[in-house]
Amino acid sequence: MRRKSRECAFKIIFAGLFGGDGGPSFRRGVYKAFGLNEEESAYADTLLALSEEHREELLAEIDAHAVGFSAARVFPADKSLLLLAMAEMRYTDVPAAVAIDEAVSLAREYSTEKSAGFVNGVLASFATEEKQ
Repeated sequence: MRRKSRECAFKIIFAGLFGGDGGPSFRRGVYKAFGLNEEESAYADTLLALSEEHREELLAEIDAHAVGFSAARVFPADKSLLLLAMAEMRYTDVPAAVAIDEAVSLAREYSTEKSAGFVNGVLASFATEEKQ
């Protein structure tokens, strides 16, 4: 169930990096295209709100954990996935392993060949720090 919610949230965050407004009508269109039900739409909305509300803080976390890359240099698809997964890990009750696995899976589907390893490494480092 949450897989589609995450995928929709990822696409909306990604569009936002290129100037998309991610407004209600755009969101509804994405949700409709994916066939999200009310519960799935609500979870996607939660993820989007968390990633937007804490964007600056999460970008700083990307800077801290993406060794050798600043958030400004991270490929947009990877940045979108990192923002989404970090928000989910820090602000929801989803286990870190689940959030990481979902983000890596989406990276394999939507990003470059090396992105899955990059996303996994950054999120694993973030998760380790979150436990402390």
